[in-house]
Amino acid sequence: MARVVTFSRNVFIPVTDLCRNLCGYCSFRRPPDRSRVIPRREALQIISQGAESGCSEALFSMGDRPWEVAGRREELLHYLVELCELALEAGLLPHTNAGILEEDELRLLAPYNASMGLMLETTAQVPLHLGSPGKVPRVRIEHLERAGRLQIPFTTGLLLGIGESREDRAASLEVIARLHRTHGHIQEVIIQGLDPKPGTEAQSLTPPGIQELAQTVALARRILPPEVAVQVPPNLADPRPLVKAGASDLGGISPVTPDWINPRHPWPSLERLRERLSGCTLRERLPVYPGYVLAGKYGSRAAPVVALLADGDGYRRPPGS
Repeated sequence: MARVVTFSRNVFIPVTDLCRNLCGYCSFRRPPDRSRVIPRREALQIISQGAESGCSEALFSMGDRPWEVAGRREELLHYLVELCELALEAGLLPHTNAGILEEDELRLLAPYNASMGLMLETTAQVPLHLGSPGKVPRVRIEHLERAGRLQIPFTTGLLLGIGESREDRAASLEVIARLHRTHGHIQEVIIQGLDPKPGTEAQSLTPPGIQELAQTVALARRILPPEVAVQVPPNLADPRPLVKAGASDLGGISPVTPDWINPRHPWPSLERLRERLSGCTLRERLPVYPGYVLAGKYGSRAAPVVALLADGDGYRRPPGS
């Protein structure tokens, strides 16, 4: 029987590039005088293009706690809710990665989202995170704990090559495994290598090679509970050896928008991925994983769209069926 590798079809909507963190590898953040909040009309156009292209996911991303830089907390949070509502009206399921959120902020957003996410990155203290209060390991772990208590289907992951050791990677995976065993909310863990971007502090660093990525995928598969998927972004590394090492998901692939976090790396086509992963069956899922779909664990406002898009197994129903 062919091995199943899953993916979702999405659009990536950068809500704002204003961020309180000063990570040494980031090219997404902009200073206040050059930052922007995506206009409603532009966001709606992307959402409409996604719906027309057969996408099921609207990935909303923003800098970490931008209101601590520019104020306007309630305005930005309620605008994010409005964008999620627009996505649901168009038949797309929101998946929001809005950085560190307090419990009241998570409670506000959760009903409108099929799932949410935050990369743990590492539990180690690394120099590239100096000046980034949102990257303190304890702060990120507490966010994952809050999401677990609220039973939000959640995506997290590791960023490799930022100064952490192999022991640190194992420790980070152990933390994620413990959180899932306690709350049952981690649906996938991304294993992603650093992309050293020109003009950043990390520009001269050597990113982890494919063997190192594969070793970490295998480590994740050993440490994480079996129901937690290991995801690898196919625009950043050859997925074939990583699937062989234990990865089972390719994450969101967009026919409409670039990867705004790693814009130098375009998404491979599904045809190219099927060719590269010959011997595997690519199966489309929703941004909320099948087990959570079947258990009814997703935002209450997202329920009608989940019912419309999900098949009997909790995967994506073929468009038009």
